[in-house]
Amino acid sequence: MGASPEEDQKPHFSFEMRIEELCRTEQPIFYPVLTEEYATQIARDWNTKDERSGFAGFVLRFSVRTEFLRKYEVHVVGSSNHREYWIPAAELPQFNSNIVGGIEVIAEFERNESGG
Repeated sequence: MGASPEEDQKPHFSFEMRIEELCRTEQPIFYPVLTEEYATQIARDWNTKDERSGFAGFVLRFSVRTEFLRKYEVHVVGSSNHREYWIPAAELPQFNSNIVGGIEVIAEFERNESGG
């Protein structure tokens, strides 16, 4: 039996390889997003054009304990569909320990031959 919606949020995010290392060295904030549509946009339209992402983007789905997420504000960046948490890289070990169940890859994108 899965957790009830009020118990666990289901953020989506565009996954870059070595996410914890990248957050510590290049990006001090980890941005799990709250909709599959937004995660897909990041993975498909941005990560596939970014060398640091290996010109590939992945959309993952996972659950995080609501109790843990309550201490973070949901930020709206751009359109109302662009909702995300801002998790400081130093707090990623706690974030990871509050993931409930598995992590599911739901989409993969790679740069095509024309570079787009």
